[in-house]
Amino acid sequence: QVQLVEYGGGLVQAGGSLRVSCAASGRTFSSDAVAWFRQAPGKHRDFVAALTWTGGPTYYADSVKGRFTISRDNAENTVFLQMNSLKPEDTAVYYCAADLKTDFCSGYGCYDDRSKYVYWGQGTQVTVTS
Repeated sequence: QVQLVEYGGGLVQAGGSLRVSCAASGRTFSSDAVAWFRQAPGKHRDFVAALTWTGGPTYYADSVKGRFTISRDNAENTVFLQMNSLKPEDTAVYYCAADLKTDFCSGYGCYDDRSKYVYWGQGTQVTVTS
């Protein structure tokens, strides 16, 4: 049984920092893409950042470039999202997603498409106060 468990969310003031983590377990993923998405109340679930377990480039939504950093610890099967200079509009439930439904896509247009992912975590709430 594949499991993705997010943790580390919380309440922070604008301008502050927070790190959320996603621990993966269960089996070896057939695709090595892992991503963070977020969903604010009444809005769609939007792409935040992505990377691959095997290394290479990282991918970010324009709204978080320069403020958020995605990274991984392969030994612990954990992916992190370091969030700096947080803004009230970053308030959302943050979800981890892993394993693409297809092996034949990569990069933007693929990793940032929520419909491409097989497994999702339960989400962790991040609230940024002004």
